[in-house]
Amino acid sequence: MSLFLPYEKMWDMPLGGESDEKQVPHWAGNIIYGFLAAVFKVCFRYRVDGREKLRGFEGKSGVLVVSNHTSFLDVAFMYLAARPNQWIRFLGREDLFDNAKGLVGQILSRVGAFPIKRDSADRSAIKRATRMLKNKECVGILPEGTRRGKGSKDPELHSGAAFIARMGHAPILPMTVRDAERVKEKGRFFRFPKITIEYGDPLLVSDFDFLPKEERLDACTWYAMRECFALSRRCAPEEVNMRELFPASRDYAAVFAEHPVVRHTTQELVSEIERKAQQESNGGERAA
Repeated sequence: MSLFLPYEKMWDMPLGGESDEKQVPHWAGNIIYGFLAAVFKVCFRYRVDGREKLRGFEGKSGVLVVSNHTSFLDVAFMYLAARPNQWIRFLGREDLFDNAKGLVGQILSRVGAFPIKRDSADRSAIKRATRMLKNKECVGILPEGTRRGKGSKDPELHSGAAFIARMGHAPILPMTVRDAERVKEKGRFFRFPKITIEYGDPLLVSDFDFLPKEERLDACTWYAMRECFALSRRCAPEEVNMRELFPASRDYAAVFAEHPVVRHTTQELVSEIERKAQQESNGGERAA
């Protein structure tokens, strides 16, 4: 049992997936999961809808999970929803890892998180995330970068999520943590609402190849986030006013109204992945 490991080392170790390399030790993550699952089940009576859309990729493909960001508890619920079968590798703000003299860094790294520098193209974080996806692991990103309605920084949309999915040859899976923002509202005491985590349908970066090359990644992230807000608000994606949510970003509503993006299911994408793998296997056997 490894009690002490430099957390920088754990960022480059696999956690799940198919690699034969030594993994991040599971014991601490399992203890944290067991504790959080028990406490949150009692306090928030949380449930997970559509989890089969994530489970279907297990052992078949990496998957990039994206969500809107309304609460400091979003990441915890996203983590719980994936466990115990799958680990989700979160990109977290770099400054979090040094809190409490590195204790927070130890905890975050033990459950699979790794740092990313904000407001910059962090090549190290992108390479790590890409490698994890290619190893058939789950990577989690909150593309808004900050909690909506909290702090002085306005949520923005960046193309990083779509770029990582493209580099990692992985589908994007939208999700939401519904009602977590009600736990602590400004000027009110803590409350314990019932929380619902819900997964949507996966999408592919290649679905956006009809757009000019320089717009594809931005449009893909925009579309994925619209799916997240539709899940959160229990409405059709077309009813989400993205211009109001992200006034500084280009609005693609008219583009997708004219050119609807193909809807996929996890089963469909996994079947295609298995078909391609079988073709490659057969090709390799004939070459031998």
